[in-house]
Amino acid sequence: MTTVLTKRFTTTEYNRLAELGFFNENDRVELIRGEIIPMVSKGKPHSVCETRLERELFKLVGERATLRGQQPIIISDYSEPEPDRVIVKNCADDYLSNHPIPDDILLLIEIADSSLKYDQEVKLPLYAEAGISDYWIFNLVENNLECYSEPLHDLQGKFGYRKKVIYLSNELVNLPCFPDLILDLSKVFPQKIQ
Repeated sequence: MTTVLTKRFTTTEYNRLAELGFFNENDRVELIRGEIIPMVSKGKPHSVCETRLERELFKLVGERATLRGQQPIIISDYSEPEPDRVIVKNCADDYLSNHPIPDDILLLIEIADSSLKYDQEVKLPLYAEAGISDYWIFNLVENNLECYSEPLHDLQGKFGYRKKVIYLSNELVNLPCFPDLILDLSKVFPQKIQ
């Protein structure tokens, strides 16, 4: 039986491939644990949720932090995901010199329909291992918001979160990074067409 060696890319190598034109402009990929992973296409509910979330977060957060959407963050030397939304600390150069790292991230958000299992089983432990304190999944399958907090490394060596709280699509939720700011989820979740 032969052993197959696979190449794990570093973020430096991954970015160099992009500079050399290895990816087309329309390629939607991200680097996760050294693997170049194609990102799932967005359906209409995902796009609508993303648009509505961006609008509401912009109204709430204003200049208190920086909002980024589908832009890279550096998790490790082998992971450069592009989450749907991230609230990061303000930075003088707006992250021109470097993409945000876990210490810069106040809240990381994924919007999930067809990517739900991936966001729960692959990205969640990745973000927990990086020490990202608050991770939200807008679960469009169950029409609720999954809020994870307090990263945990358990006795079996697995990474996850100690706390998980579910909010329904018609409830209010405080932003963990700014507890005085309240997000009305009914203004974010797409309304079902009757």
